[in-house]
Amino acid sequence: MPSAEPDAQPELVAAADRLYAGAVGDFTASRDSAAKAATAAGDKPLGARIKALRKPSLAAWAVNVLVRRESEQIDQVLELAASLRAAAESLDGDGLRTLTRQRRQLTAALTTTAGQLSREHGVRLTPAVADQVEGMLTAALLDPVAGDVVRSGLVVTAFSSTGVSELDVAAVCAVPEALGYRAAAVEAPGEPAPPVLHVVPDDGLRLEAAQEKVEDAVLGVAEAQEELDHLVSRNEKLQARRLQLQGEIDELRRRLAGLEDDVDAVDEEVDELEDAVAEAREILEVAEENLAETRAELEKLER
Repeated sequence: MPSAEPDAQPELVAAADRLYAGAVGDFTASRDSAAKAATAAGDKPLGARIKALRKPSLAAWAVNVLVRRESEQIDQVLELAASLRAAAESLDGDGLRTLTRQRRQLTAALTTTAGQLSREHGVRLTPAVADQVEGMLTAALLDPVAGDVVRSGLVVTAFSSTGVSELDVAAVCAVPEALGYRAAAVEAPGEPAPPVLHVVPDDGLRLEAAQEKVEDAVLGVAEAQEELDHLVSRNEKLQARRLQLQGEIDELRRRLAGLEDDVDAVDEEVDELEDAVAEAREILEVAEENLAETRAELEKLER
């Protein structure tokens, strides 16, 4: 098993390996206990580094469990991935599509295994978390650096990679300077001790099925609650928008009523002016007739 990089503190890597191999729910308590023990032993810097180790996300924890329980299979897959990356450079379009399909089959199978192993720990991966697990496994097949992060078993958060961009190791690996370290393999737990027989109204299979139904129902409730919250939020936004639009309509109606009043007033003035114009025209006609008569009388006198 490859060791950590030279600048990685062996005691820190060993402590991290134990912590990230444990149950996700126990991580914080186990980490704090390990930090106190290191400090009590006189190594305060080590205690501080252990205390700073981040709790893994559920998807990261599932990957950490997978690489420890399926250590040999993960090694084989990563070695195969390296060969496939080298071969991809010489493949045509059809060959690349075949290669992509094979990668998807591998990651899907490993994701299914991760889900099964998580259930052994009493944890059920939601579809969203399973997608994150598959995304990390895909990244490991595409990017050798991502492969080293996954194989370390010290993953703290989900990530993805196209195989082109550089992965921020410090953001996704608990001990980034330990890149190249391979998590210690963990054997599958032995067969559980036979249970003490009791008179119960159901057998183990029916109980397990009932537990699965409860888990499914809990997930269903959570998903339904999430959808309800989303719809309620949308409804509240739409109601607020409706009130805003109604206010704008009311304002426009007030402005329209005012404009209609202005139109009525202008109409009245127009009617009055039209009457005045007609009267002025009549006066003009009388004046013109008077002028014509006066000129005629003047012409007679001049003769």
